[in-house]
Amino acid sequence: MPSSPRPFFSLAGLRYGARAALPAFPGFIMFAAAFGTASAQKGLSLAEAMGLSAFVYAGASQMIGLEIWQQVWTPTTILTIMTVTAVVNSRMILLGATLQPWLRHEPVARSALNLFLITEAGWLIGTRYHNEGGRDVGVLLGAALTLWLVWQIATIVGFFAGALVPEPKRFGLDLVMPIFFSVMLVPLWKGPRTALPWLVAGFVSFVVHALVPGYGFIIAGALAGVIAGMLIE
Repeated sequence: MPSSPRPFFSLAGLRYGARAALPAFPGFIMFAAAFGTASAQKGLSLAEAMGLSAFVYAGASQMIGLEIWQQVWTPTTILTIMTVTAVVNSRMILLGATLQPWLRHEPVARSALNLFLITEAGWLIGTRYHNEGGRDVGVLLGAALTLWLVWQIATIVGFFAGALVPEPKRFGLDLVMPIFFSVMLVPLWKGPRTALPWLVAGFVSFVVHALVPGYGFIIAGALAGVIAGMLIE
């Protein structure tokens, strides 16, 4: 049985990844703009809002962090916001682990950059490309860099002008990202067996969200999906 082609990196892949990220732009722009607006209303400076968007770079974690944000910081508050952000972002460990076969031959610096910039949207773009036989790591980095830049720009715009769209649901803009994820997941379908972890994760998240206040449903759903996947394998 012939071995699969060795991964490589090219500028053409970077450009391809940037183009592949275009469908995610509307959702990223709205989420980041909403965060920028919420940051201004919370009393954060533009530098503080941009610091969160640049280094935390995770919509759910950034929004949760804003809810916990205090004007006067104590060690307990700092520990709380760090813990909650880390727990919500822990799902990225699973996404990063799936990229190991693709990134293990890459230079450490480039692998670290890819992993730092990874998002669900970028991961879906890269995974779909990889499953179709592509091996250019530039595609993954191109999509990731492009989405990161869009997130930063939209945060700035939202900070100053996000109030122009106070209710995104009125325009159906809150549906853009769910639709994008649904479309990108279709090529990953490999039969009912592989869908079971998704269903388990969704069901557990729904139940926990209905019964327990807070954001524990994210962790519960992720853990349930992982356990279901391990049992199937």
